[in-house]
Amino acid sequence: MPGSFVGVADYGAFVVAILVFLAIPGPGNLALITSTGKGGIAGGMGATFGVIAGDQMLLWAAVAGVSALMAAYPAAFHAVQWMGALYLAWLGFRMLLAKPGAAPILQIKPRHYFRQALLITLLNPKAIVFYLAFFPLFVDPAQHQGLKTFGVMAATIAVLTFLYGLTAVLLTWKLAARIRANPKISMTLEKAAGMFLIAFGIKLALSR
Repeated sequence: MPGSFVGVADYGAFVVAILVFLAIPGPGNLALITSTGKGGIAGGMGATFGVIAGDQMLLWAAVAGVSALMAAYPAAFHAVQWMGALYLAWLGFRMLLAKPGAAPILQIKPRHYFRQALLITLLNPKAIVFYLAFFPLFVDPAQHQGLKTFGVMAATIAVLTFLYGLTAVLLTWKLAARIRANPKISMTLEKAAGMFLIAFGIKLALSR
């Protein structure tokens, strides 16, 4: 059984969980891709920093005791869980039913990439459920070191999100010209992302 690192239970599993969380299709990924398509690398990185800021706010909200409140009132967690599932499924169906040439699902405005990605993250049910319900499971109650433990977790999340965002932005920027030249690729990717969102929404609703 792996030990803890600075009060983080099984640090390796924590890193893997963050990477899986980032890779699951959701509004945050759509914000990165859309911002890169509209604003290039600078727009995509602005959105990346917005996602990081939103993640940090949710993480420290959990630290402040929101998770304990939801644990004391299970109905509150289940309400968040179901609202998140419905939101993701609704977003996925919109993407599946979108017609060629239709307006993008996420209306990202130029020069507001950071602020819009921040708001999208704060309202992202995937992020809310992770930070308020799943994130506290990695805190080792026996070796917890207070703010130092949460600081290490926050720094780890910020670094991994930056690296993931940078990779996603560079890939999107590199493929942008090819996607614009062949609209079918864009539609296929959008419908695939929609199916992932619906599947994740169903899984979220059924999870315990």
